[in-house]
Parts: sequence; structure tokens; C-alpha cells
Amino acid sequence: MKFKKEMLRLYAVTDRNWVGKMTLYQQIEEALEGGVTIVQLREKNLAHKDFVEEAKEILELCHRYDVPLLIDDDVEVALESGADGVHVGIEDTPVAEIRDKVPKDFIIGATAKTVEQAKNAEAAGADYLGVGAVFPSPTKTNAIRITKEQLIEITGSVEIPAVAIGGITEENMDEIRGSGVWGVAVVSAIFGAGEIKNATEQLKKKAEEL
Repeated sequence: MKFKKEMLRLYAVTDRNWVGKMTLYQQIEEALEGGVTIVQLREKNLAHKDFVEEAKEILELCHRYDVPLLIDDDVEVALESGADGVHVGIEDTPVAEIRDKVPKDFIIGATAKTVEQAKNAEAAGADYLGVGAVFPSPTKTNAIRITKEQLIEITGSVEIPAVAIGGITEENMDEIRGSGVWGVAVVSAIFGAGEIKNATEQLKKKAEEL
């Protein structure tokens, strides 16, 4: 699936810590019904084979809604499952190394917390940046925070689009208005919500105002 910056509008990042009465598959389906525009499948504890099989199932689900699926960190899982791309952190496989071995339309997202990291990711072939944490994150409690001023500086330093991440909710989203981001990446405000579809719809409305 060819990357478009509009895909970043409401970016859902999965987290098994929020799985309760519903399965992860069911949670993702509700988020898709609510209007998420891209999904990142994050699995830190699954065996490789199980991760690949799960990714194939989620990919089929996402494509039913014409939404791309990215894999967190694991390039091999992304390639074996046929996923649309991967998102890598600062300490993961370098973007340039990934770009050399993936298909032309394979989407690569990269985390950036500084202007230097942003410029390096763009030069290496990243399609978009994930910038944050912009607020305290219940998912990554040790995440390094960045200010709105730093967010503006990072988004303004590159041509590729950026998505803000880290503790984003419907209530605090207005605080990053005018920062130059194309959308928001959300974990707990979607998957930790009691009514995922309804929560996603409200987040989507807010994100479109950005």
C-alpha cells in the first residue's frame, strides 16, 4: 500500500495490556470501525512464528478497511507477513539498512526526539516520523518528554510528515495544535477505552481539527 501522509491522521498502536473481554483482533476491528487511519501492531512477547501468523490475520482485517498495517520494530515479521511496513525506534535496525532490503512501497516510520535524529531518518529513507513523548505516557513511563517548541522545531526541520505520540487523549490534543504534525498516534486512549469505537470516533474528530 503506497504511503500517503493522510494515513497518519489517527494512528493506532496496539497494546496487549488493555486486552480484557475482547480479543486484540476484536479491539482492532472496533478501532477500524471508529475511523483509525493506520495500525501499528506491537508485540514484545510473542514468538516469531506466532507474531507472523497474528500479523497476517490483522493485515487482512486492516485491508478490509483500506488501512495499512505496520509492525513495531520487527522487519522480518513485517516482510514474512506481507505487512505494509515497519516502525523502528532510535535503537532498532537503521532505516537505511531496512530500505536496502524491502520492496519499493514498503512504509518505514522512524522515531525522532531531536532535529538531528529527524534529519538522519529522512536522509536514510524514512517515510514519516513518530515524535514524542509529547505528554506523560501510561504505556512508556520512562519515555523522554519533548516540549511543544521542540515538536515544532522537529517537524519544521524535515520534508517528511510527522505524527505526535505519547499520552495523547481527546482532552489534551488541542495543546499540540499548530505544531506541524499530520496526526496523532494513540495507544491507551483507544485500546484502554470502555467503548473503543466511540472513543475512536471522538479522537478522529479532534485529530482532523489539527
